[in-house]
Amino acid sequence: MDLERRNEELEELYLLEACFPEAEKLKRDNRFLSQWKHYIECDGSPDPSIAQEINTFITLWKEETNETLEEVIEKSKLVLNLIEKLKLILLETPPYDLQGKNIIQYQESILELQELLHLKFNRATEILLRQASTLADLDSGNMEKVIQDENVTLYIWANLKKNPRHRSIRFSETQTGFEIPRILATSDIALRLLHTHYDHVTPLSPVLTPSQEHISIVTDFVKEEVKSVQTAVSEDLQEENKQENESNSVHEEETKAEGQGDVEEQMCPVQEEPEATKYEMEMKLLSETVSAAQELLLENASEKPYFLEENEVDLCQFTTLGGVYHLDILELPPQCKPMKGWMIVEILKEGLQKYTYPPETTEDLEAENVFPPIEVTLEVHENVIFFENPMVARWDAEGKQWKTDGISNVSYKSEERLITFNLETFCPVTLIQDAHINMPYQSWELRPLDVNKVLLTITTVFTELQIQIKENLCMLASIKVNNKNHSSILEEKWMTPVSFIIALKKAGLNIFPTGHSHLYVVINYKHPSVEVKAYRQMALLSSAFAFCWSKWNTACESKKTVFQVREHLLKEEPIRNPNWTLLMFSGDRAQSLKINESSDAFSEALKEETEFHSTLYHMVKDFASQEAMRAVRRSNCQFVDSVCHMLLSTRLLSYS
Repeated sequence: MDLERRNEELEELYLLEACFPEAEKLKRDNRFLSQWKHYIECDGSPDPSIAQEINTFITLWKEETNETLEEVIEKSKLVLNLIEKLKLILLETPPYDLQGKNIIQYQESILELQELLHLKFNRATEILLRQASTLADLDSGNMEKVIQDENVTLYIWANLKKNPRHRSIRFSETQTGFEIPRILATSDIALRLLHTHYDHVTPLSPVLTPSQEHISIVTDFVKEEVKSVQTAVSEDLQEENKQENESNSVHEEETKAEGQGDVEEQMCPVQEEPEATKYEMEMKLLSETVSAAQELLLENASEKPYFLEENEVDLCQFTTLGGVYHLDILELPPQCKPMKGWMIVEILKEGLQKYTYPPETTEDLEAENVFPPIEVTLEVHENVIFFENPMVARWDAEGKQWKTDGISNVSYKSEERLITFNLETFCPVTLIQDAHINMPYQSWELRPLDVNKVLLTITTVFTELQIQIKENLCMLASIKVNNKNHSSILEEKWMTPVSFIIALKKAGLNIFPTGHSHLYVVINYKHPSVEVKAYRQMALLSSAFAFCWSKWNTACESKKTVFQVREHLLKEEPIRNPNWTLLMFSGDRAQSLKINESSDAFSEALKEETEFHSTLYHMVKDFASQEAMRAVRRSNCQFVDSVCHMLLSTRLLSYS
């Protein structure tokens, strides 16, 4: 392949890949537009990205007292929305655009909102428990209350009668409950189970930021590009001025006669040029920033981020699912008493107090018999999928980590979605699952559905996911678990790629490797620069070409990838046994292989009557129709960017 043709191909690819900085510019514009819309709407809610506004909101809410649980739950919807907005800003903003001080500000705001929300639940619980005697059940004499909402489910039981035989507690119309020991059945206590469908306990994940080495590489590149653009513009202006001077000397008399008019005409191009130059430099900077951010997504960590203590849950290997169950034994506060038409209540200065069980110090040698573990039965969140029996972890407040000790006799009923276990002491608990249970993938396929719309199918050991992508949105089209259709709340809901990935992870459908995933999964490692180039060019071609997995991808070295491709125009009828072409791509060279998927052995031999190319685009151009190539060139930039983002996030070439 001669150098001249290679340069021509790369130049054409560069023009096609201008869609990536264009898409990023649109995303930036949309972020500014959403801020402006929020400003002009004046709906009373703060802009969480502005420190003054969010701090004012927090301060004012702290001053509000005597809120009921219902009022706190209603306010929590706004608070959770603010937290999600801040998390999205951190995830959607390219790493090279995030300043360190902004990251710290956003994370501090998230933590403050989380802590304040939990504090409000505690205060509202105290207000309710003061009225426990007036809300007592006629049959049992104890108080029981269940409040259900889209984000939280609250169970409260107050022990008013202190009946030693009443040790089995089941909340009405649920299977949730406890088996408590005799000592608790005769104590002034209340039991609270606050099931938050979100997780505000696990420490925030670190924000993906580039190293100083990465930053310097991008900065040096941009400086060189800006310098070359400025030099080119300067030469153009000098040439233009030279031509104008020659023209002026020849037509001196005409120039004098027309005077002012010529000055205006000559000034126009000089004024327009810097504007064009500014845009060109902006797009070059964006292009390099986007490329660097994409490579950062595929960067593998060399080791685990921290040393694990005994029984500590490795949050790089496992993920919490279904929210957090905050289990508390509380001291029953003084009750309201009617007196001469008034309700008198003693308010304790220290507020709601936890009942320590088992006591920190005891002289009883048989403490295990006196203070046995408490049996807990929980309902598993209906929108979460567990592919294996979930594990239970408890929160260690002192060590700020999830641990698996202090929990015994775990049993799970998958049909009823009930999990029962014994807990030595009440504390927040959560259910965990291996984050890589669906990795590596068994196969995958990407094919066009409509104009600027594709279907990505990923098959794993347990499930088959079908994801639709159009413009800047993604949607879960269908899901099969163990070859059976499974309904999900996420189906038919269009979301931006980042929001979609978050939603799938929360539902237990994690097909998105992290920088540490290769430490837990046997993968088919491919060099990040090769992967990025492959995904970018596959996304460019996805509006008219289908791609799918090849078994030969594991047979080639890390700097080469192998996959199947075929033209797929929308008007075509579905083909039962489509004719795929096997391609090998190394980032800077593409070729059609002589072998096919059913060959006996792998070979890099070039297919007859084909030639090498520098890009996938020019490789498929050799056998594609003009209609297909027109469809590729007309692809929407946001669509191409979304497809590329999903390919980068799933890392199909390394994890299948």
